[in-house]
Amino acid sequence: VEVNLNVGCPSDRVQNNKIGACLMAEPELVADCIAAMRAATSIRVTVKCRTGIDDMDSYDELAAFVNTVTSRSGCNIFIIHARIALLQGLSPKENREVPPLNYPRVYQIKKDFPQLNIVINGGIRTLAECKTHLTHVDGVMLGREAYQNPYLLHDVDKELFGLPGTDTTRIQILEQLLPYLEAQSREGVAMHHMTRHILGLFHGQTGGKRFRRYVSENIHKPDASLHILHEALAHMTNIYTVDQELTSAC
Repeated sequence: VEVNLNVGCPSDRVQNNKIGACLMAEPELVADCIAAMRAATSIRVTVKCRTGIDDMDSYDELAAFVNTVTSRSGCNIFIIHARIALLQGLSPKENREVPPLNYPRVYQIKKDFPQLNIVINGGIRTLAECKTHLTHVDGVMLGREAYQNPYLLHDVDKELFGLPGTDTTRIQILEQLLPYLEAQSREGVAMHHMTRHILGLFHGQTGGKRFRRYVSENIHKPDASLHILHEALAHMTNIYTVDQELTSAC
C-alpha cells in the first residue's frame, strides 16, 4: 500500500488547480507536500513524474527535481513516465503518445541516484520489454497495456519473478470473476462499472473484438445481467467450447 503524489498529469483541469505536471517547475513545493504526507502517515509515499515539462527538458533539470524532492522530503521512490509533458498545445491523450520516449534518461537517473528506487513507465507493452528495463531500473509500471490487454499479467509471476506459472485460461478467469460480479450487482453496483475493466480480456484472440463490442453495446441496458457476458462469449468463434465452460457459472 502506498500514497502517490502524481506530478505527471498534463490536463488543463489539473493545471488550473495548480496540480499535476506543472508542479515539476516547483520542486521545493513538491518536496514540502511529500514531507507533510510522510509526517501524516506511516504508509509509503511515492512520486510519479515526467522526464520534464515544456522547455524544462534537460537531464540536469530532471536530476535537480529528483535531488530537491528526495533531499528535502526523504522520498526514495520515483515513478518516471519517460516522456516530457507539453502543457500547451497537446491533449492529455496526445501527451501519452506524441512526445518521444526517452528511456535512457530514466536509466541515467538510476545511475546517478543509486540509493533511490526508480520505476520506469510509458509505452511498455510486453514482458520482454519489462525484462530489458529491469536491467537498468528497479521496477516497471504498466498502464494502458495492462488495462487494454489484462491477460498480459497472467505470466508476470513466471516471467519476471521466477515463480511457478499457471494454465488458467481467459474463460476460467472470467468464470472466477462471476461470483464477485453477482454479489456486487446485488449490492446495487451497475454491471457496466465492473465489466469495463475486462473488455480487453480477449485482446488479440479470435472473436475478441466481437466480445468487447457486444459487452460495450449491451451492458448499459436496464436489464443487463451476467448473461450479457455469456452472450458476448457466444459471439466469439469457438461457441461450443465457450458454452461448455461457462454455462454452469451463468
